[in-house]
Amino acid sequence: MSASVAEIKDRLERFGQAHLLRFIDELPREDRTSFLGELQSLDLEGLASLIDSHVKKVPETEVPGEIAPPACFPLVPDDDSAKALYTKAEARGRRLLSDGKVCALTVAGGQGSRLGFDGPKGAYPITPIKRKTLFQVFAESLRRAREKFSASIPWYIMTSSANDAATRRFFEDNAYFGLEADSVFFFTQGEMPAIGLDGKILLRSKGALAMAPNGHGGTLLALRNSGALDSMREAGVDHISYFQVDNPLVSVVSPVFIGLHDIEGSEMSSRALEKTGPFEKLGNYCVVDGRLTIIEYSDMPAELAEAKDADGRLLFRLGSPAIHVISRTFVERLTGDGAFHLPWHRAEKKVPFLDVSGGFVEPSQPNAVKLETFIFDAIPMAENPIVVEAARKEEFAPVKNKTGVDSAESCRLLLMERDARWLEAAGVEIPRKDDGTLDCAVELSPNSFFDSEDVLARFDSENLVLNPGDERYFD
Repeated sequence: MSASVAEIKDRLERFGQAHLLRFIDELPREDRTSFLGELQSLDLEGLASLIDSHVKKVPETEVPGEIAPPACFPLVPDDDSAKALYTKAEARGRRLLSDGKVCALTVAGGQGSRLGFDGPKGAYPITPIKRKTLFQVFAESLRRAREKFSASIPWYIMTSSANDAATRRFFEDNAYFGLEADSVFFFTQGEMPAIGLDGKILLRSKGALAMAPNGHGGTLLALRNSGALDSMREAGVDHISYFQVDNPLVSVVSPVFIGLHDIEGSEMSSRALEKTGPFEKLGNYCVVDGRLTIIEYSDMPAELAEAKDADGRLLFRLGSPAIHVISRTFVERLTGDGAFHLPWHRAEKKVPFLDVSGGFVEPSQPNAVKLETFIFDAIPMAENPIVVEAARKEEFAPVKNKTGVDSAESCRLLLMERDARWLEAAGVEIPRKDDGTLDCAVELSPNSFFDSEDVLARFDSENLVLNPGDERYFD
């Protein structure tokens, strides 16, 4: 039942947010009705508690006294028992794929603004020769995986309110990159109001709140609220291969990783990379009070980050590249009551807003708090979570900046290096400079090459040779 303006005003006043009705009388009837509905749906009690704990003060991060490095399934099995397990895991993963028990999930709510690109980040052209977009790379890789494993592999893509329409249009304009339209499912990330540093919720316009995505932890609740979990259950999907849109080097589905997840009875499994240094900006895998946990790089005490083991290696050397396999039933359990069960994190941001006179303000300094949840905070809540090491050069090429570290530039080099290694393993001669770097440009199409096994099958007997300066695309 709709509440009256008076009732909504009274409720807002009780929580110190009556300013949100400042321009209500200036709104056209339809906009007024919509905005009142938005205000009525606000969880003001929950927001008031978060404003007290996360806005008006900065929560103190308490790092427990007893922290230990976790056990990890190694990149390469180191004895006969481990080798047998990995062989069994690969067979299990392939069977789960062919039986339709696995879907892919891409978190793709970001815009390409940091890359100097106007549009969804997934529409950014990234491959070194053909300039295929991030979305196209994943789509083609999934097409080949479906063929290779005789699998359906539905694809779920989480967008944001800022890029949902543009993302859907991008796929339509590109005929879903050869995938069946009904095998690609879009759903939108949840949002939270942006809150001024004084604890007041900000207005984006006279009839709309300033909203912000609720973090990648919001994926879990968004899966339920959108009906995606229901569609997974109806399709018989048990396992979700989770990755982020800005990492085109990731294996969209990894049979060994999926198989280990299933064999070990894990509800949430995680890939790990050996960190390049103690302060690399990756979350640290740790065991806290007997539970696998990720401690953010910014929260890890320097003495722990720099601690060494008996072999002189970093003690906490495993970092998270945000690649997971998650059991569908775990998501159902965590979201069964329709509420969030992950901790909130505070981020100070520059948020455009409407001032008291109705003028639109573009702040030059952080003026608001965005409240976010992180998906890795679900790991301690999972039964038997495991960590599986990944090869950085095979699984991680983040695209976060236009140039420099973790950039489009560095990503393209990493993509070419991976493709060159696969070709060299198949006997192809690749020209390299004296320092070992490539002296040519190569690109393998994910349409035909899902993994190194596919490359070996194609080129093992071709005696193909590339010359310095060559630019070669293989489809």
